[in-house]
Amino acid sequence: MSDLLQSPSHKHESSGLGTAETGAAGLNKRPFLIGAAILAGILCIGVVRHVWRNYDASAYREAQATAVPSVRTAKVVRQDNPIRLELPGQTLAINQARLFARATGYIAERRVDIGSRVKKGDLLARIAAPDLDHQYAQAQAQLLLSKAQLSQSTAQVEQTRANLELAKITHARISTLVKQKFESKQNDDNARANVQTQAANLASAEAGVEVARANVAAQQATVDRLKQLTEFESVVAPFDGVVTARNIEMGDLVTADASGATPLFSVARDDVLRVQVAVPQAEAAGLVDGLEAEVVVPEAPGKIFKGRIARNASALDAATRTLPVEVDVTNKTGELRPGLFTRVRLNIPRAQPSVTAPAQAILFRAAGPQLAVVGKDDVVQLRRIVIARDFGTTVEIKDGLAGDETIILDPPAGLRDGMKISVKM
Repeated sequence: MSDLLQSPSHKHESSGLGTAETGAAGLNKRPFLIGAAILAGILCIGVVRHVWRNYDASAYREAQATAVPSVRTAKVVRQDNPIRLELPGQTLAINQARLFARATGYIAERRVDIGSRVKKGDLLARIAAPDLDHQYAQAQAQLLLSKAQLSQSTAQVEQTRANLELAKITHARISTLVKQKFESKQNDDNARANVQTQAANLASAEAGVEVARANVAAQQATVDRLKQLTEFESVVAPFDGVVTARNIEMGDLVTADASGATPLFSVARDDVLRVQVAVPQAEAAGLVDGLEAEVVVPEAPGKIFKGRIARNASALDAATRTLPVEVDVTNKTGELRPGLFTRVRLNIPRAQPSVTAPAQAILFRAAGPQLAVVGKDDVVQLRRIVIARDFGTTVEIKDGLAGDETIILDPPAGLRDGMKISVKM
């Protein structure tokens, strides 16, 4: 009963307490709701941005796929003119000889030194060789003896021939007397035997003459050899030129042994010089003898020496793959000297025409070097090429172009075969 009879004021206090608890619970949930709303907003913004970004990327890709790149172009140049080369070379004398002693003896006289100008046949040095002189005199005496023996053998032949004639006459007389019974048969046989003996003596004497003649010829050859050796006692210039080396002094002993001896002199003919140069394999095909050449020397700036290719080896050096070539240059004034370093300029005819293109037009890809050629209706054609020579700013192309193409300069990395392009004017 007491519970049922509670006062209204007590009920009101209980109702106020419940409302307060409900308000407090609502206040506690509000931050969570605000956070959830903010998170949802952020997610919505992220989704929208992602969608727009994908849309922009797709639009960009579509624009790139359908875009027509604008490029610069240039014409390639067909090269039919000769190939101009400048190669290193060196000068050599047209003739050069090292003079050795051919007679053993002492240097009795020396008339020239390094740098002396000589004419062909000029005496350079004289060798004193008394042993050789005595051998020559002895050989001459022996030759006289052999000639005397030949004369003696010749006289012996004449005497034997006369004896043979006498024996024949005697035998004829005796044969007649035998028939007339005035001589015996034995005397006739003896006369016949005497004829045969004298004939044999004549043959022997004639053989002796041949032996004597052979002795004279052999001794004459010995005399000639020794005479020639005595002439080598005088060392003379083999041609006009200059003495480039001198290795003897007065009184030096020299021997006639070129294999182990030192040359007495070196003489070079320098009125014409040979310029040796090695031409690379790529240009050797068009090279021919008689081709004009220009020779320049660093010590003579602005001076050009004219010459012609006089000879080539006709075979490439396997080690360097170059063709040895010699250019003859007239040097009457003596401005050039053997042993100089030179630069040789050659204009070699092309074995086949080539094409030159700017280096900035080349594409280097996995398939090798390529050029982008502008085809019909401004459509790109990628051509594989073979580079012959690289000049830095330009390259010479051996294969891949005909010579009348228009190519793209600085081609974009994404350039493809068949792509449409726009040419900048």
